[in-house]
Amino acid sequence: MTIRPMFTGIVRELGRIAAVEGGQGGVRLLVEAPATAAQSAIGDSVAVSGVCLTVTAAENGTLAFDAVPETLRRSSLGSLAPGDSVNLEPALRAGEPLGGHYVQGHVDGVGRVRSVAPEGDGQRTWIDAPAELLRYLVEKGSVAVEGVSLTVAELDERGFAVALVPHTLAETTLGGLASDASVNLEVDVLAKYVERLVAPR
Repeated sequence: MTIRPMFTGIVRELGRIAAVEGGQGGVRLLVEAPATAAQSAIGDSVAVSGVCLTVTAAENGTLAFDAVPETLRRSSLGSLAPGDSVNLEPALRAGEPLGGHYVQGHVDGVGRVRSVAPEGDGQRTWIDAPAELLRYLVEKGSVAVEGVSLTVAELDERGFAVALVPHTLAETTLGGLASDASVNLEVDVLAKYVERLVAPR
């Protein structure tokens, strides 16, 4: 039986892209991440800005991952360049607490930042999302943005808003988002199961 890796959307480390090798046929990402590399082995799963990737090398504080064309088509990883930051979360291990929500690391689509505005000590960010994903979003429901577990604060016909607290802004890449930036989105898998169960047969 194959056990699928599971994530919680709680970022454990901000990594830095050291190199991107390859092209349209697939890329190899080298990510500087001392803390994650120290606890990772070849074959382990790590969510890289929300995308579940397999560790192909882990040495000297750097992780290597291979991203195939399918992954590049369905996510924003193809636009990464040396120096960029990425959110990292190793797969959940047995007995560890589920701090965010159930995240698979399977990106459903790419959204685009509509606006970013200060809100108290935090920030309200609006993200435009593909129509086929919006139907799974509800106010106060869960969504993963760049691998970060967030609560939907507001919805309209084009997208959704999230309210980002200072800790999230400081500890993830979301603090550096600007209008028109592309972001990986994963809707709550429970919504998909509910849709499947209530769909007419």
